[in-house]
Amino acid sequence: MEERRRHPRARTLRSGKIIFNLHSSIVDCTVRNLTDHGALLVVASLVGIPENFELALEPGHVRRKCRAIWRGENRLGVEFS
Repeated sequence: MEERRRHPRARTLRSGKIIFNLHSSIVDCTVRNLTDHGALLVVASLVGIPENFELALEPGHVRRKCRAIWRGENRLGVEFS
């Protein structure tokens, strides 16, 4: 498979939360790789997750605004905005 990312990502295994609907909807996720520019998220289901949302990373409660770039099965590639 051809690598199409502009920035190589480092593998990681962190927990996170996808936050949307004015902070009233939260979906747990696992962050599988990460850079300063984007991440790969794994979720139980992609149903209902919008194109734009906020990602809260654990530990440290770091929050980043995200835009979904691609979706597949239970995976979501995001770009930080």
